[in-house]
Amino acid sequence: MTQMQAAPTTKLNDCPGLREYVTLGRSGLRVSPLCLGAMTFGQEWGIGEDEATSVKVIDRYLELGGNFIDTANGYNKGHSEAILGSHLSGVPSKRDRVVIATKWMSNLYRNDPNGGGGHRKAITESVEQSLRRLKTDYIDLLWMHFWDKWTPIEETMRTLDDLVRAGKVRYLGFSDTPAWVCAQAQMIAQFRAWSPLIALQIEYSLVERTVEADLIAMAQSLGMGVTPWSPLKGGILTGKYTRSSAPAGARYKADSKHLNERTFRIVDELKNIAAGHKTQQGQATVAQVALAWVRQRAGVASTIIGARNTGQLEANLASLEVTLNAREMASLDETSEPALPFPHGFLSFVKDAIQNGASVNGLASNVWPNSPADDDERW
Repeated sequence: MTQMQAAPTTKLNDCPGLREYVTLGRSGLRVSPLCLGAMTFGQEWGIGEDEATSVKVIDRYLELGGNFIDTANGYNKGHSEAILGSHLSGVPSKRDRVVIATKWMSNLYRNDPNGGGGHRKAITESVEQSLRRLKTDYIDLLWMHFWDKWTPIEETMRTLDDLVRAGKVRYLGFSDTPAWVCAQAQMIAQFRAWSPLIALQIEYSLVERTVEADLIAMAQSLGMGVTPWSPLKGGILTGKYTRSSAPAGARYKADSKHLNERTFRIVDELKNIAAGHKTQQGQATVAQVALAWVRQRAGVASTIIGARNTGQLEANLASLEVTLNAREMASLDETSEPALPFPHGFLSFVKDAIQNGASVNGLASNVWPNSPADDDERW
């Protein structure tokens, strides 16, 4: 989910970029390049808005051409799904044009060990409850919200395939799950002719790039379109925090640890780049440039944005008018370069030993000094 700084006062007249639909992963499902996150629909968690405000956000998103809305069974204790269901079910044509994505996994029943998880009982009952709250006969995209290490992945995938075959779910995806588990699940589905995963939902931003080590590469290889969440890192990449501001102002305590010099260098570069871009609403913002960077990353299909009102929504959507050039992308890449886990650093180090001076797929290399200089030196 995305937190925006104060919304511009200029109303967004049109948003043609929102209607530049993309296919999600290795599927024919068409979705908007920006997905509307529904975690702020409802006030039960203390961070959202009431039903009337949420409905205005939904309608404005649809009016401007958006068609992809993401929620979860646990968001605001189920109220997020209920708000969507109450509003969209009233006009069947409106529900039919929207790609509704929801998640199962959260346990809404205290002390019930089977209330959540990746097993058949939890999945089946959660989906039935989501269908009732959403007031619909089918879920367009069902996500596994996070990994349940206690359930065999074969059981999870077989249950999901049964739901697709029953017509209650159309497409499947995983969220917040290790790459090796996603790969295992995808290969099992492929070998057994079960419904495949078409999408991967993960945290991804200029601050959080460690997913580039394995998750994004895995998704690209195995046909999963990436849908990043928290592309502004809980508001940190809006520019609202400075080196002199108190970390206690962070929306989530977990985000305060990212208010460091690396992050402020990223924000400084975002400000420099924003000065060279404009949108319908005027000067591009730090947040809009940060969203543009995520949108232009390899493997990304649709980025999840959040909005507590229509002004914040329109400010987010205006980021579609910002297209970064190669120099700007490279500058942000360099400023935010992450430290990746082993063996990624080592593999970069041995590039010269593999290519030995040759350029492969545009990647140049140096001559490996430990290689034979000519045929006479080769054993």
